[in-house]
Order: sequence, then C-alpha cells, then structure tokens
Amino acid sequence: MALVLLLLQLGAVSGSIDRAVQGGVARGVFPGAVVVVGTRDSILLAKGYGHLTWSARSAVPDPDSTLYDLASLTKVVATTPAIMLLVQRGQVQLDRPVQDYLPDFQGAGKERVTVRNLLSHTSGLRADIPLYKDAADRAAARRLVMDEPLRWPPGRRVVYSDLNAMLLGWIVEAVSGEPLDHFTHEQVFGPAGMAQTRYLPPRALWHRTAPVSTWHGTPVMGRVFDQNAARLGGVSGHAGLYSTGMDLARYAQIWLRGGLTAQCRPLFRPETVALFTRRAAGDRALGWELRDSTSSNNTGTLMSATTYGHTGYTGTSLWIDPQRGLFVVLLTNRVDAPRARRPITRLKEIRGLVADGAVRLLDALPPAARTRAVATPAC
Repeated sequence: MALVLLLLQLGAVSGSIDRAVQGGVARGVFPGAVVVVGTRDSILLAKGYGHLTWSARSAVPDPDSTLYDLASLTKVVATTPAIMLLVQRGQVQLDRPVQDYLPDFQGAGKERVTVRNLLSHTSGLRADIPLYKDAADRAAARRLVMDEPLRWPPGRRVVYSDLNAMLLGWIVEAVSGEPLDHFTHEQVFGPAGMAQTRYLPPRALWHRTAPVSTWHGTPVMGRVFDQNAARLGGVSGHAGLYSTGMDLARYAQIWLRGGLTAQCRPLFRPETVALFTRRAAGDRALGWELRDSTSSNNTGTLMSATTYGHTGYTGTSLWIDPQRGLFVVLLTNRVDAPRARRPITRLKEIRGLVADGAVRLLDALPPAARTRAVATPAC
C-alpha cells in the first residue's frame, strides 16, 4: 500500500513538470523538449515532449538520442572541464596572464588579464563581436578577438562575454596541442560516458538532431545556430557543442559525486570541483553561473542558494544543486520559429516551474533516498 501511495505521489509531482513543458509546446514557445531530473546516482524523470519540428508528423524528442545544439552550455560542458583538467595537471595556472598561453593576445592592459578573469567574466572585454560579418574566415575571426581592446580594467566589472570562452578554448588548444573538439572528446566526454556529445555532428546524425531554424520550409539541423561559432568552423569555446539529455545527466552526476564518474573513476578532484563552483565575482563562479535574483527566473523558488548552472540561447539549460543533490536538464529548440510572444520570457517561466517540480519530486521520495542523494559516494 505504501508503495502504491508513493507512486501516486511521484506521478502527481511529475505531472506538474509535464503540464509546464506541454504548456510551452501548446503556447508555441518551442516545438519540443527533453527533461531529465536526477540525483547523484539515479534518474527520477527522463521524458521527451512535443516534436522535433512544428509538424506533428516529426519524431518526439528522446532523452537518449535526440541531439540539441547546446549554444552557451558549451562553455560549461566542454570549455570549463577542459580547463579544469589542465589546471589539475599543472599545465594551466588560473592567475597567470592569458598572454603566457596566447602571445598574440595583445593590447593596452591585456598583460593583466588572467585565466581566472576569463572564467569569471571579469576580463574587461565586451560581450561579443559580429565575427560573422567582420571576418572572412576562421583566421581573420581569431585575429579580431585577439586584437579586441579592453573596455574596462581587468577585474573591475562582471560582463558576460563570449570572447572570454573563445580565448579559453584557444588556451586549451595551445597547451594541449590538440583541437578543442579532439581534446574534449578524448579527455572529457569519453571518460564521462557521454558517447553522444560532440561538435560537428555528421550528416548521418541530422535526422535525430533538433532543428534550430527553417529555411524555405525545410528544417535546418546539424549546423550550429551561433553564427560566430559557424565562422570559427563550428568548434569554439563559447558554442558549437551538441548533446542529449541523458549525456548531460551523466555529466551533472559527476559534479554531484565530487568529480567521480559512474565507474567511480576520478575525472576531477573534489577540490577542483569546489574551486570552480565557488563564487568568484558577482553572480559568477569559474565558468558557471550561480543562482541569484536574476537566475531565479530559470531555477524557480525551491532550489538552494548553492545551485550553479548555465543556459544556452537555443533554449537549453542545466542546473545542479549540490545541497539537495539534484540536477535539472531542460533542452528545447526554442529558436525554431517560435509562435509565442516573448518566447525567452516564457521559457524562463517554464524553466522555473520545471525546477520547482524537480525539487518536489525529490522531496516526495522516502527520507532514506533523499539522504543518499547527498551522501558521500560509496566508491
């Protein structure tokens, strides 16, 4: 009887998540979505909603196999962990100047910009440059970023900037001697068990990739939405990565385990996880965004103050709550011809509802299960 009551309670709570996401489809915020909610060692909900396109004849998104253009989630799923590994190995020091790794990063005051400044978005660089307009090719685009002048002294202001992540990606390449996509595939995604996660999905995978636009009635998929990433060849530190809901769940669980993979192998050291999720400046950790008054639109009202995560312009998000031992993945392709007014505002509301539903789903579990969610991994 107790089990039946528990299942009914869990079903009622997960139903609130269903209603929030299905409401987003019905209101035209996005054609489809994937939600994965889980703890350190279990999945509480993994479900697809709507369709890959606005046509009811297209496939229903699948948490295991549907690839989404992650946009700025690339920063914390590819670039940040790559830098973490190099820091652990002593190959990158956070407080060394960027010029030590990228000598062509030249200009007034740039000798004072450190790797830590890039990760905390305190470099003094502006938010973006229209590389797709101003540069003819990848080399010219890189040159523009390297020559971009500082707008503020390093460390003075927090200004979220794609340029910071581009530079971090190039640091990974300079130090490792490998292209960013190769390094992350071999050193991050492989050990993490993220077999679907990759840059530049081949045409053979496009049929299960969520479209990001429509051209003359034909869905556009497998081609990165971010035009600056496209100008950089589709591989960049700020955007270009594709992944599935379940691969991101595996990644989030590693953070909740203090850096351990599902096989209890250390990908990151616990102290490295702690360092990169600690407040660095304003609402920023190193790479990650911290939950505060602005991100609460994305994280609801119930996740703890220790929550960190990130969002992506295409409609993706990942939030991790170490105090509760909980993570929430919501992947959408909201940039594919949204039919709602103010779609990003609506999406933030849905993210908040899903996050609150995820916390209630965890709270509906028996006390022993909730305790296991935050217990030290038995490895």
